[in-house]
Amino acid sequence: MRRRGATGAGTAVTLAMTVTLTGCARSADPIEPLGRKADEQVRSADPAARPYRRWGLPTPLATAPTPAHAPRAGSPARPAGPALPPVVDRIPTRDKVVFLTYDDGAERDPRFVDMVRELRLPVSMFLTDSVVGPGYAHFARLRSVGAGLQNHTLDHAALRGLPYAGQRAEICGQQNKLKSRFGLRPRLFRPPYGTYDTTTLRAAADCGITAVVLWRASMGPADLTYTHGSHRLRPGDIVAVDPDETSGPPLRERTARLLRQIQRQGLTVGRLENYL
Repeated sequence: MRRRGATGAGTAVTLAMTVTLTGCARSADPIEPLGRKADEQVRSADPAARPYRRWGLPTPLATAPTPAHAPRAGSPARPAGPALPPVVDRIPTRDKVVFLTYDDGAERDPRFVDMVRELRLPVSMFLTDSVVGPGYAHFARLRSVGAGLQNHTLDHAALRGLPYAGQRAEICGQQNKLKSRFGLRPRLFRPPYGTYDTTTLRAAADCGITAVVLWRASMGPADLTYTHGSHRLRPGDIVAVDPDETSGPPLRERTARLLRQIQRQGLTVGRLENYL
């Protein structure tokens, strides 16, 4: 389990809430029992059944629009400075989309791969080498069904305050790992715990990172929490789906619960990499 910290120095908006995963709270979602039952029975379900029903969704997930061009990353309220990558927790867009992101790589459920494939769910995975360990094959499968793989450092160290050399080693080191494993060098980076400083941005830029990705909403064991602004999903919000492989609901169940909330608010899921 990971605790998410506050954002680093230099941001104009302070993350006001820290999410700590401490256990499993009972959901108030009226569709949740149906979702859990459907999820538990997915392997034995009729192969011809509609995928959204198998994953407990009341209707199919709407297809996200393809942006005519990628909006400029960042927000005027959160400048990072010249030549430094912008820091974003939402994307300025009128498209009715939000973006699902997952950190670390500790939970490696093959049924989550099935979920991403069957729902054609555009998710972004921010991977930490020391957490993924021998589990890179799982993320190769996720990548093969459309997931994006991005950088979350080598060792999940809190970067803010570390010297440049240490921060660069953490970020560039994971760039090199992902390059050797998958033949890609990520453009997006999420600092562990959401903490960073100007040195982090310099190191990230020197490692080829084009945007530092935080989150405006976080899906914990029971419900969404918000770092700032209205307690409601808005178009362009970046959502962090927190894993809790030891005591909370599995990642696929949290994702299904979140998808139902997204649908109720008239939104769908977009691909973050298409907007940054």
